[in-house]
Parts: sequence; C-alpha cells; structure tokens
Amino acid sequence: MIKKISILTVFERQSQRQIVADVVQTLLGSFSMINSDRQDLPALLAKAQAEALRFLDGLDTHPVAHDVPLIDPLGLPEVGVGADAALDILRERYGPWWSGSPGPRYFGFVTGGATPAALVGDWLASAYDQNLSDAGESGARQLALDALGMVRSLLGLPDTFQGAFVTGATASSTVALAAARQWVGRERGTDVTTDGVHALGPVVVLSGTAHSSISKALSIVGLGRSALQAVPVLPEREAVDVSALGDALAEVEANGSGPAIVVANSGTVNTCDFDDLQAIASLRDQYRFWLHVDGAFGAVAAASPRYRALLDGLEGADSITVDAHKWLNVPYDCGVVLTQHLELQGAAFQSAGAYLPPEVAPDTFLHLTPENSQRLRALSVWMTLAAYGSDGYSRMVERCCDLAAQLGKRIESSDAFRLLAPVRLNGVCFTLSGEPSTAAVGAFLTRLRESGAAFLTGTTYRGVPAARVSITNWRTEEADLEATWTAMLQAAQDSGDG
Repeated sequence: MIKKISILTVFERQSQRQIVADVVQTLLGSFSMINSDRQDLPALLAKAQAEALRFLDGLDTHPVAHDVPLIDPLGLPEVGVGADAALDILRERYGPWWSGSPGPRYFGFVTGGATPAALVGDWLASAYDQNLSDAGESGARQLALDALGMVRSLLGLPDTFQGAFVTGATASSTVALAAARQWVGRERGTDVTTDGVHALGPVVVLSGTAHSSISKALSIVGLGRSALQAVPVLPEREAVDVSALGDALAEVEANGSGPAIVVANSGTVNTCDFDDLQAIASLRDQYRFWLHVDGAFGAVAAASPRYRALLDGLEGADSITVDAHKWLNVPYDCGVVLTQHLELQGAAFQSAGAYLPPEVAPDTFLHLTPENSQRLRALSVWMTLAAYGSDGYSRMVERCCDLAAQLGKRIESSDAFRLLAPVRLNGVCFTLSGEPSTAAVGAFLTRLRESGAAFLTGTTYRGVPAARVSITNWRTEEADLEATWTAMLQAAQDSGDG
C-alpha cells in the first residue's frame, strides 16, 4: 500500500542550507557554487564513493524491493545548495527507498547486476565524458570497436558482424528491425528512407514466441504491431515449430507479400527456450527472409561450452540483439546490436550535415543508431570483458544455471508449488500448487516482495497464472537461493491463509 509521509527535517535542513547559499551567492556572485565545487571535487567524489560503497555493502541484506511512499515534490531552488549539500539531501530524501535490484536476490525481468569492473568502467565513462558519435579525435571509437570485437568473440561470431551500442534490448531490436525494413524495401525495389514506409506496403513478421519489445519495435519503425504473426510452437515448448514456420513462409511467397522478416528467440523470458537457428536458417534454401535473433540474455550462454550448442547457427543471423545489462552484468543502460548488413543499418540512421562525416562505416557510430550524441557505453562492456574474459563469463553463466536447476528441483518436490516447464537455463517458471488464480499468484508475489527477501515477477504461461525466477546476477550464491526458498514457502503460506 502506498502511503504519504512527511520529511519535514529534510526540508528544514534544505531551508537552512538555502539561507547559507543565498549569503554565499550574494557575497561571491553568480556561478560561485560551481567554482567552489570544482575546487572541492576530490572531496565530493570521495563522498560520492562512500555513499556508493555504503549502498553496495548492504546489498546482501538490503530489502530487495519497497512500497515507496508519496512525498511532497521538491522544487527547483533559485539558488543551489552546492554538491555537498545536494548529496546529503539525495541520501536523506531518496536513499531509504532504493531497491536492491543490483543485488543477489532480485530475480525479476532478467536483471543482472554490475560487476566491479563494469562499475569502474561506467564511472570512468562519466568522467571521460566522450561523445562516441564524434570520437574521431579520441580513443573512444577504437575502444568501442574493441568492445564489439570482444562481444563478437564471446558469442563465437565471425568478423562479418559489426554493430553499435544502444540503451538495451528494445533499442537493439528497433535498430535491427529498421535495417530489416531497409532490406525488405530493397528487395521490393524501394528505398524506405527516401520514399517513406507507406511505399513499402505491408510486411509480414513471423515468430514463435516474440518478446513484447518486438511489437514495440515494429510500432516504432512503422511496420506496425499487426505485422507480427505468431507461428505455432513445438508441443510443451516456446520454441518455434520450424515446419510450421516453413509453411508460413511458403504462404507469404505464394500470396506475393514477401519477403518476410523472421524473429527467432535465443532465450524466451518464461522458460528460457531456444529456437533451432540452424534449422531456421536452412529454410533460406527455399524462401527469402531476414533473420533477426533476439538473444537479449540467452546469447551470452554461448560463453559456456556446456550451453554453446543452444546457439548453433547464430552466425547465420542477419541481426542479433544482446542486452548488456542482463547477463553481461554491466550497469543500466547498455545494449548491443550486431548485424552482417551494416550498410542497411546506416541507411536507416544516417545523419546528414556538412559538418558530419558522410560515409557509413563500422567506426561511424553517428550513422548507426537513432542517437546523434552517444555516451561511451562501450567502456563498461570493455572493462568487464577485459577483466574477466570468456572463462569468467562461462563460470558466471554456469553458476546461474546450476542455481536455477537447484531451485527447480526444490519446486518439483514441494507441496506448495508446481513447476510449469523444465529448467533449461537460468530461469524457472512455476505456479502455486493446485489451480491457482491470478489473484492468488499476485498475493504470493506481493507477500514475497513485502518480506524484502526476494523479488520475482508474475507472468502467464500456457494460460496458467505463474511466477518466474531469472538468476542472472554475478553476486547470487547458494545462500541467496536458500534465503529465497525460505521466503517463498512463507509467502505461499501467508497468501494461502489470506
């Protein structure tokens, strides 16, 4: 339940600081606070570091989620209080309500944490403050290219894949589908960037279990949500039935509405299922289509020899989505889009201006995403991959999967829960025992969240109200699994008692 509380002491302190600030401003003139903070920057950064460490040191015991109260809005001061006082207000006003989402028991939304190296890289990205879009005069461009090469190697992809860094999986899929749109236009004899999407006509997008971000991306690039057509999946699976996909492609070609776009999944959010990429790619012997692989988190499974076969055929994709703030465990926000058709991606996002480089090339990131100005997101990716390498990520992937398997076994042997699908990777999809209602599952998740011990997200799987666990954080250990399991049992009992 959301409550409204008073934080009068914070405003009283702010008022006192405001009085001091007014005096300083009068005595020293405008801009005095910034000049003062510049001189005090080492102390300010040390204070910020102390606050960050305080938060991070408490992640193991910090409540994983909160019911956040409503408080009176804090307006813009006419005269600022300075960075030191602002840090105090920040901690007092908002600090009690930060969630433990970077921590080891936050299992919702396939959320990773931030490895130590990734955190260092993210901080330095702010300090260096390089604009990757116009980085010809700095090392930012080369670092980004090196980071893309590291991601490519981690996934076992050839050098034909190039790409760019974006905000996350949704932006990655949007960029990839814009390139796919360009390809379809070229195949139909039109240039969408010049003639507009209306000149393209309807486009068919086929997928077995498409993530919700695919519909959003289709809306953004002008193809429309209704372009997405669901293809039957295998029995008791979320993986597409390749034979049914072939039939759908044949129908597209027969009625003259091709070529199509196929969105394959490497890791569905409910059950971590994988489409057979090799079998899908082999359909190209008969049909024309663009193959986009949504590997937001599942593509990173390629880092492990144990799971690499799940990604067999990934090299046949035209474009690939990877979400770095998931299993790569870098801070929000960071994603990667990879493609073997960089010229089409560039055609979709090229910026024209006499002051801009005109050519689309692997190192002209200005022309490869919707953003003209781009933060150096690549730095956190470069830092964590350089620090821990393929072996470190292989071990991370396997530990997360081992913990998910353990939880799945506990659920299978429990009278309180029912496992809804085999544990294939790092996710567990389950429900309460019996035939639970949406309200019952919701009550269970609410009780679990209110306990502060763990956070899970709800879903529906094959018509059954359910919950899902995604173990994606490098911090998660067996002790966290034990604490979560205890809390799950208690929440199930409490919600059942009503």
